[in-house]
Amino acid sequence: MTNAVVETKGLTKRYGEVAALDGVDLALEGNQIIGLLGRNGAGKTTLMHILTAQLFPSGGEVRVCGENPYENGKALKNICFIKESQAYPKSFKVADLISLAPGIFPNWDSAYANRLLKEFELPSKRTIGKLSRGMVSALGIVVGLASRAPLTIFDEPYLGLDAASRTLFYDLLLQDYTEHPRTVVLSTHLIDEINRLLEHVVILDRGRVLLDMEADRFRGMGYTATGNGERLHAFAAGKQVLHEDSFGAMRSAVLWGECGAAERRQAAELGLELGPVSVQQLFVHLTSNGQAAKGGERK
Repeated sequence: MTNAVVETKGLTKRYGEVAALDGVDLALEGNQIIGLLGRNGAGKTTLMHILTAQLFPSGGEVRVCGENPYENGKALKNICFIKESQAYPKSFKVADLISLAPGIFPNWDSAYANRLLKEFELPSKRTIGKLSRGMVSALGIVVGLASRAPLTIFDEPYLGLDAASRTLFYDLLLQDYTEHPRTVVLSTHLIDEINRLLEHVVILDRGRVLLDMEADRFRGMGYTATGNGERLHAFAAGKQVLHEDSFGAMRSAVLWGECGAAERRQAAELGLELGPVSVQQLFVHLTSNGQAAKGGERK
């Protein structure tokens, strides 16, 4: 094992004959914002629960900040996990939860937490049981940001939040991460919304690592080509095609790979039009195929 903030080797979690995780190898370096992506049932939640010692693996190794997280208070103090449908004691007031946090998170910033309560317009004297779904999500965001934990994990943190509140979260996260770098893992289906934040991308599919690469490289690894079907077929020869559509005599293809000068020149000669692919679309096409794109996995 290395000094990566998160490292797994051969990590497996089985439920009978079903493998929720199947030999997951990861080494995530510190001080970056990581997108943990995958369709429902891909293994994301299982992985996050194992990293935070809420599930035992069936096999393999796991380290968080160099430590095995199980029954390890030193390791767990480095982690803040804000998960989907986060449950807090309903009888607690918002202020009660905030007052307990310094005893849980060594890097807790009380002044910042109180500022965030105002940003999200959270009533500190209201009991948690009387908060709306969106307010509970906002409270989780406050805890996650103000914890300043070396490993902070947000699993679908936006439930019930409107677009303006989600944008506020993204802006606050980026600002505080810039001032206080740490490792932040975002697991969400709103991929295009968080795209600008990401520095690294991990995609899980059917319990395995489908892709593991820097976000900037991932953003440039897909493009569309549109035009005459025969000419498009000639252009796509030797390239990895993720998806194809037909429009009468015209065809369109989503291709995996970098679109360089040679590709643009060839497309122009064939009368084809090239275009971009959004990160969300690229993710959908990759996971629809169910196999890693060539060069997609980091070895």
